[in-house]
Amino acid sequence: MKAVISGGTGFVGSALTEELLGNGYEVSILTRNPDKHESRQNVSYVKWLSDGALPEREVEGSDIFINLAGESINSGRWTDDRKQRILKSRIDATQEMIRILKNVEKKPSVFINASAIGIYEASETITHTENSLDSSKDFLAETVKRWESEAGKAKDFGVRTAYTRFGIILGKDEGALPKMALPYKLFVGGTVGSGRQWMSWVHLHDVAKAIRFVIENKQIDGPVNVTAPSPVTMKELGKTLADVLNRPHWMPAPAFAIKAALGDMSTLILEGQKVVPSVLSENGYSFKYPELKEALTEIYRG
Repeated sequence: MKAVISGGTGFVGSALTEELLGNGYEVSILTRNPDKHESRQNVSYVKWLSDGALPEREVEGSDIFINLAGESINSGRWTDDRKQRILKSRIDATQEMIRILKNVEKKPSVFINASAIGIYEASETITHTENSLDSSKDFLAETVKRWESEAGKAKDFGVRTAYTRFGIILGKDEGALPKMALPYKLFVGGTVGSGRQWMSWVHLHDVAKAIRFVIENKQIDGPVNVTAPSPVTMKELGKTLADVLNRPHWMPAPAFAIKAALGDMSTLILEGQKVVPSVLSENGYSFKYPELKEALTEIYRG
């Protein structure tokens, strides 16, 4: 099986590439600078989103298209300019994936597009499944809606299309966790905001395995929540993190201070959605890390 991945050298893409290679797949990674990457067995680097690039010629015959490309939402304050870059990077990459898909003679059997649980309404009482109609209207939700709308054009070519809505992905060196862990490592960790906001998390290992599960289970399409089956509140997350790191949980970070520091980006940690992975569970996916403590223990002590 041959898979094409955009964003294949990023946080999720790197883990997914290893997951696929370990299970007998060949992988083509779309990148603006293929010459910067060393060649590897069963991995090729294909130029895209650059002048003169015609990636469709090199990925012809591929079975799977996976789009993970887009500027990180975690790496800086959301200025108006940065919001525009976050949105544009996702729309541009998705439109290019659809253009490539349109121009290959053999269509892939599945198109998987990254997405986010930020589409759901923040609430302390609602539990969201993929069938939830309680969508938000903030910046991140509107970005997700447009992103999925562009990806949905793959269905026009008869291609099974899935939107993997990621929760907070936990990994040691990248993503949100290092920022969450830093105050605890400095002995100043504590509850952020009210502490009652939900944090729907997932271990990076399960993200990669869940994407492969979607590839290999042909009955799955549409939205797929990629979150562990046991979401926690922010207060519980902080206490569990403190326990695993053997640090105190004592200094609160009030909401007004977080808003002052992060602006609109503060919604990522001050508001949350309780999301469960109904599609994965109903189709038989078994999480390796279903509980937060075992996930954090593997990350920091494994």
